[in-house]
Amino acid sequence: MSRIDDLIAKHCPDGVEFKEMGEVGEFIRGRRFTKNDIVPNGIGSIHYGEIYTHYGTSATSVLSRVRADLAPQLRFARNGDLVIAAVGETVEDVCKAVAWLGEDEIAVHDDCLIYRHTMSPVFVSYFFQTAVFHAQKNRHVARAKIKRVSGESLGKLIIPVPPLEIQREIAKVLDTFSELEAELEAVLKAEVEARRLQYKFYRDALLSFDERTLSASKQASKQASIRWMTLGEIGTFVRGRRFTKADFVEDGVGCIHYGEIYTHFGTSAKEVMSRVRPEMRSGLRFAKPGDVVITDVGETVEDVGKAVAWVGDEEVAIHDHCYAFRHSMNPKFVSYCMQTSAFIAQKAKYVARTKVNTLLMGGFSKIRIPVPPLEEQERIVAILDMFDALVNDISSGLPAEIKARRQQYTHYRDRLLTFRDAA
Repeated sequence: MSRIDDLIAKHCPDGVEFKEMGEVGEFIRGRRFTKNDIVPNGIGSIHYGEIYTHYGTSATSVLSRVRADLAPQLRFARNGDLVIAAVGETVEDVCKAVAWLGEDEIAVHDDCLIYRHTMSPVFVSYFFQTAVFHAQKNRHVARAKIKRVSGESLGKLIIPVPPLEIQREIAKVLDTFSELEAELEAVLKAEVEARRLQYKFYRDALLSFDERTLSASKQASKQASIRWMTLGEIGTFVRGRRFTKADFVEDGVGCIHYGEIYTHFGTSAKEVMSRVRPEMRSGLRFAKPGDVVITDVGETVEDVGKAVAWVGDEEVAIHDHCYAFRHSMNPKFVSYCMQTSAFIAQKAKYVARTKVNTLLMGGFSKIRIPVPPLEEQERIVAILDMFDALVNDISSGLPAEIKARRQQYTHYRDRLLTFRDAA
């Protein structure tokens, strides 16, 4: 940052001027076009949804094009303009922006704003990512079902306006830092994916008890007297009782909703995410500590039958799209077995493929899993827990490294875009 510090000391030793965004530019609303207007060859365009999913801080090429005959009724962003998504599902989404650096003008959707200004476009785009900008913007977002902000409101927001040379230098530094952060994150993500594949292979091999695929456990497998039994032979299934999200309360009966098994829980859980009204207790059904809770519906065949071992101290109410599998095995061992490729292949034969994929419990209970002695189950669980933590736990291992790098970049960017006010 020494060059930037030197430039600030030279050009604005008493601080940087701050102005309303409406003083240094104007906001122009785009014009409507639909996905039906998108063609392979036509006028370059930016749809507001693409800003969330495709574009970064700046762009020189478009993802889509619209029919050329629409040109008279469209509005266009020029080189150097900022294209801003004026709507979003959350307040945080609103005002995601991309600096347009392409040579040609591009059509802009009517749920976008074009910010035409006299500043460095990349500098402004980075400023739109800062906590300072979002704190100002959030006060002006209309909180309807779809969150929205107007150009008039954005025009009142305050932006630092250092000399253009400083803006460009900051943009250059942040571009370099962004590239390095993206490269590092890509490497870390690739490493995480490689570890996940390695973990999947190792888990499947460890739970196959096949000497040909896992020589390291050859001796243990011989001594362990492995039996293969159906789930119906091992335990029983208890179906939950219906409750809805409208029944959730802050203090009440601990529960597991089937949707939470997809989105929140992993191999096991000892604390609930939700609670339902206490007066419902008598009409509910419960998973006991040691049960494995299984979903019986899902959007995909793979989702159906996703399981979590309940290892909490108390009983927990389960939704009617869940079953508690009650057995005498190590619950986490059973949950790990239900993640294996071999188990999923068997399970797929017992899913009714209707609009909502549903598990056929009569068939599901016929799936066979290995039943080694409890000591061997516990040994395998300890091994898989360590590997699972490395790959999946956000508080340790590689995912935490990715999170740390993002936080480091955010801190550096916000610091670089914070100035002393000349006033």
